[in-house]
Order: sequence, then structure tokens, then C-alpha cells
Amino acid sequence: MADHYLGFDLSTQQLKGIIVKSDLKLVHEAKVDFDADFAKYGIHKGVLTNPEEHEVFAPVAMFLEAIDLVLQRLKEQGADFSKVKGISGAGMQHGTVFWSKDAETLLGNLNGEKTLLEQLGDGKQKGAFSHAFSPNWQDASTQKQCEAFDKTMGDGQKLAAATGSSAHHRFSGPQILKFHERHPSAYKATSRISLVSSFVASIFLGKVAPMDISDVCGANLWDIENNRWHEDLLALAAGEDGLEDLRAKLGDVPADGGASFGSISKYFVERYNFPSDAQVIPFTGDNPATMLALPLHESDAIVSLGTSTTFLMSTHHYKPDPSYHFMNHPTTPGLYMFMLCYKNGGLAREHIRDALNTSSFPSTSPKSWDLFNQTALSSPILGQSTETSPMRLGLFFPRPEIVPNVRAGIYRFLYNPSSESLTPVPEQGNADWNIPDTDARAILESQFLSLRLRSAPLVAKDTDTDAKETEPPAQPRRIYLVGGGAVNPAIVDLAGQVLGGTEGVYKLDIGGNACALGAAYKAAWGVERRGKEGFERFLEERWDESAFVKRVGDGYRRGVFERYGVAVEGLRKVEERVVREFGHVGEGEMVLGDVIS
Repeated sequence: MADHYLGFDLSTQQLKGIIVKSDLKLVHEAKVDFDADFAKYGIHKGVLTNPEEHEVFAPVAMFLEAIDLVLQRLKEQGADFSKVKGISGAGMQHGTVFWSKDAETLLGNLNGEKTLLEQLGDGKQKGAFSHAFSPNWQDASTQKQCEAFDKTMGDGQKLAAATGSSAHHRFSGPQILKFHERHPSAYKATSRISLVSSFVASIFLGKVAPMDISDVCGANLWDIENNRWHEDLLALAAGEDGLEDLRAKLGDVPADGGASFGSISKYFVERYNFPSDAQVIPFTGDNPATMLALPLHESDAIVSLGTSTTFLMSTHHYKPDPSYHFMNHPTTPGLYMFMLCYKNGGLAREHIRDALNTSSFPSTSPKSWDLFNQTALSSPILGQSTETSPMRLGLFFPRPEIVPNVRAGIYRFLYNPSSESLTPVPEQGNADWNIPDTDARAILESQFLSLRLRSAPLVAKDTDTDAKETEPPAQPRRIYLVGGGAVNPAIVDLAGQVLGGTEGVYKLDIGGNACALGAAYKAAWGVERRGKEGFERFLEERWDESAFVKRVGDGYRRGVFERYGVAVEGLRKVEERVVREFGHVGEGEMVLGDVIS
């Protein structure tokens, strides 16, 4: 009888549950859609809002009901929970759940004849929670607290150096400080604080579970390099109650992302027939779980090409910056997870597509990408007629951008590499920049050059005096493309030209279950690993690459990659100038959510 492993993904709008076998083949999947199934909570797109205060939050009671319901739906599909040997999960990052002083007792004495909600309560009266709601990652009510976090460390750069990120509204540290200030009595009544991921793990464990070594980095409270809570930041969030009180509320964070927390709660044995020895493996955040949905090697990159653009990479280089995020890798000590997010992605490309199609209407269908692709691929690299000609570089931001932090606008320049000078292009274009035709290639080059600019230090080769000049320069091993743009031939080709990829460009198709799959794989690894067997090796031996991955384009092309290396410096200068002239004051919120969905 093959062992089964259960993975969950609790996101803003739904809870997914999937079951895989030991060979990692999917056998069952089910989901609960919060708006469709729990309209009684008054939610919209999974959350409640308080627009005046910029608050976005969700009822914890809804999460409890969803856990019971998704298990019931799996059971109705024929899932045999008695085969499940391990459980793990993913949770939307940065959300927090506040446990009451009765929580451990209630969790440890659940009765299989009753529901979770009936026994743990909804937080509005005596029960397992000191607060009825969990702040959502879309919450933007903590500007004052973010400023306090920056001030405590000196500035955002120093905060990012310590915790992997500058201060962000949704991060758990500023949210805890706000909770402490707004609800002091509820804070005092709180025995433990969980992230969304460790909250779900706690339900299955029957006691409050530790936070995950990767997910904890989304709090602005964890000292990543020293692998401990940052005492100055704990003291800030704890206030007059003291940092030791908050340290106790947060608990210890195990360094091993695969070590079992213990056996499953008897509630699930009694109610759903789980085996009593099923192990609960650390639940992580949704973005770290995405990286676990495939055997991602160091320096492999995932580029998500949706409305926004997200870039994920595994690296052993810890080089934080306020414009992006670093986290501990969820399974591999010594590695970090690098994450970069842009608001302007698919929407910006569509604006240029539409402008091109309008100019050729009615010969071109309004939403067709054919003309855009043809124009982009037939245009010369960087618009140069010769390698010494000025380079066409532009920033295309129909929305205010966060990387770099500037207001909405289109900014076009000609860059002369020999003199390192920039010449602005008029809004209506000129003889060197034919609008909208030139924009087709320029926007793709701009978007990928920005990724290369920020990721280049993370793929830099260690100094090696014996390195041969004939070896390719430092670059990612593979570029994995996901999302709608991954099927576009122009995007695929330009990704390889600009970003490189010694093994090429690949289309990754894991469907909408990436986070849950990554969690299920983590559960299997945690239970079945041999000694110190690494997650990547474990997964490679079982993962069917042909089912999920297709090579769609070439990566590194000698000469082309090097020309774009010169353009990287030009883009840096473009960004610096645009920020200086058109930058806007604001937090620079990054969108962290479901990367592959």
C-alpha cells in the first residue's frame, strides 16, 4: 500500500487540499472557495475591509470551518486518510493569528464528534483566540509602525540588512506593534502568536506549532544572518510588556525545515480516520512553498509573468536590499530565497500591444499578440544599428512602480555606452524612436534588464583564478517561465537573450496547485528522507519533469548576453535619473501573494 502525503494551501480566497503518493503523483484535490462557501461572513474576495483605516482582514472562524470542509470534500472524493503518513502546508505570508490563554488546553482536547469551530470558538467570546481576525497581506494600516521599525534600525537599508526586507505594511512585526497599540487588553490576553502557516499546523498538531524558518522572515523581526529573533525589534513591538513576553508569544523557530513537529492531533484520528502516527511537518509560506513545487537548483530562476511580475531565485549569497526580499530557504540550510516583485508586468505589455494593433486596425485583431511579437523579434538588439550606436532604454509604468519607486509614466532614453550619457526621447518619439513600434522590443528588454540588474550579484561566480575565459559568464542555470506570458514566443526569446540561462528557458506548468504541491512534497521529504538527504535530491528522484516542464527557448547566446550586460549599467542610470526626477514618496509596497496560481 503506497503511503500518501497531504498538502494544504490557505490563501486569501480559498483553502486547497491535495494528496500525493510516495512517488509524488497527485491522487486527490479539493478546495473551499471562501466567497462561494462562506458568504455568511460578509467577505468579498476572501476578506473584510475597513477603507478608512486601510485595514484588510479575515475571520479566523472562517479558516476553521474551511479546514473541516476541505477534508470532508476530499473524503467525498474517495480519499483514504488512513494512508496519510505526513502533512504539511502553505499559508499566505504575513498574516497573524492571536491565541488566547486557553488555546493549548482546547487544542489538546478536541472531540472528534464536534467541529473545530464549535470547540475553538470564533474569537468573539471565550475560546482559543484573543482576537477574532487575522490581518491580511493587503492591509496597509501600519505606516506609523513601519516608520518606527525603520527608525529603530536607523533606516530601511539597515532594517533590510538585518531582516531581509525593509519595513512593509503587511509584515507581521509592524502588524503586531499595531495590535499591541490598538488592542492592549487583547494583546495581554494573548498567549501565543502564529503566522497563518503555523496556525494551520497548530490545528493539525493539537498544540501551538513553531513558525517555519523561511516564513518567519516575513515579519521584520527575525535576524536572518544570526538565526534568532532581533532583540531591538522585539523590544519595539513588545513595548511596555517587554521583549521576553513577546519572545515567549512567538516561540522558538527550529532551523530544520523538515523535522517533524510531532504526530497528528487525535481529533483528526477520530473524525477522519488519520493514522495516529501521521507526522506534522513544518508548514511554510506560500511563496517559499512555490519554490518547493519543483527541484529548483541554486541559481535557477522562476519568472512569473502575470499582471505583475515576480522573480524567485535560490542562492547562497545574502545580499539584501530595500527593493526586494530575502528569506531563509524553507528546506536547505545555507541557502536563501530571493524574491523581487513589480506592479507593472502584463498590463504594461498589453498597453503597447493595443497601441500597435490600433495603429494597424482593422488588419489586426485588437487583442492579438502577433504584431507585437513580430515587431519585437524583428527589431535590432536595443535598437542599435551597430554595436556602437546609442541603446534604446525605457521604463514603461502605467501604474506607479515599486522597483524603482516612481510614479506612473513612460520614460524613454537613448544611452551612449562610450560616454555613459543619457538623452531623453520626446513623448511623441523622434527619428531614433518610432512609437509604438520601438516600444515592443524596448519594454521586454527593460523588464528583463531590471531583473538582471538586481539578480546579477546573486549568480556571481566565486573568485576562481583558474576559470577559463571560454566559460560562460555568471548567469542563472535555468530560467523557468510561468503565467500567461510563458507561451509568448517574443517573451520567451527575449528572456533567454537578456537573462541567459546556461541550460535554456523552460515553461513551467504546475497548474493552480503549486503551493499545495510544494507543501505535499515537503511532507513526503520530511517523513521519508534518508538521514540528511536534501530536499532537491529527494524530489529529483521522484519528480516527473516531463509532466510539468518543457524547454521552450535558448538561454545564453555568446555576444548577445554580453551586449545586454553593457545595457544593465545604462538601465541603472535610467532608473537613477527617473527616481531623481519623478520618484514618489511612499512605502513602496511589494505584492506578495500566490506566485503561481
